[in-house]
Amino acid sequence: MNDSTPNPYRYAALWRGIGWAMVAAVVVLSLVPQLPKAPSLLGWDKAQHFLAYAVLTFWFCLSYSRHWRWPAFFVALGTLLELLQGFTGIRTTDPFDILANGTGVSIGLSLAFTPLIKSLQKFDDLLSRSCGSSC
Repeated sequence: MNDSTPNPYRYAALWRGIGWAMVAAVVVLSLVPQLPKAPSLLGWDKAQHFLAYAVLTFWFCLSYSRHWRWPAFFVALGTLLELLQGFTGIRTTDPFDILANGTGVSIGLSLAFTPLIKSLQKFDDLLSRSCGSSC
């Protein structure tokens, strides 16, 4: 896909809105002084970074298009947020968090080149058929 490809989704605004809400959640969680207690499954800090940036990159490749700007944006965002944490006076900058973010971006982008890239289109079609004109 590229920028000239028409958007294939009936609910494109919804999918993109969900994506930006996820970005907002990552920004807030990255900069709040005290993080909420994570579920024990995701208790490891690097796993949270990895998972967040993998999901974000994959979601944006699904809801917009596979384009170099999404991985670049998320690598820059993850790096910037991590650096900003060092200025809070409460949290610190961790280069391994930046590495985990970047690894997540790489995995998210890699997933966008698998058959999973069609998953949102299939769900959008199903939702469109289920709701008809009432949604």
